Amino acid sequence: MGLETLETVLIAVLVLNGLALGSLIMLQQGRGADVGAAFGSGAANTVFGSQGSGSFLTKLTTWLAISFFAITFGLAYLAKERAQFLGNVGLPEVIQVPLEVEIPGLGAGEPVDSDIPLVD
Repeated sequence: MGLETLETVLIAVLVLNGLALGSLIMLQQGRGADVGAAFGSGAANTVFGSQGSGSFLTKLTTWLAISFFAITFGLAYLAKERAQFLGNVGLPEVIQVPLEVEIPGLGAGEPVDSDIPLVD
């Protein structure tokens, strides 16, 4: 498996992980919702039992967040390796751009009328 294939797979897994993480965060109740459950407002009607979904969803969110950062660090490492490889190939570090650009309709080296002051 080449670096490009691995990078593509990691990006796909990162997108899926991010979508799952966002969905789980949106599913969870805020901290203020526990006050209502303490007085018996629907605590017995929860899908995950009388304890609610707090511990299961919290643990799953924690592991998804850890894996999100691990995948991100893996992608950063692959990007560093790719940059190091391209540096070893012999690509020029700085691309030289000519200072004199020939504009069609104007001759090379002819002054151009402009309102911008020249700086020496």
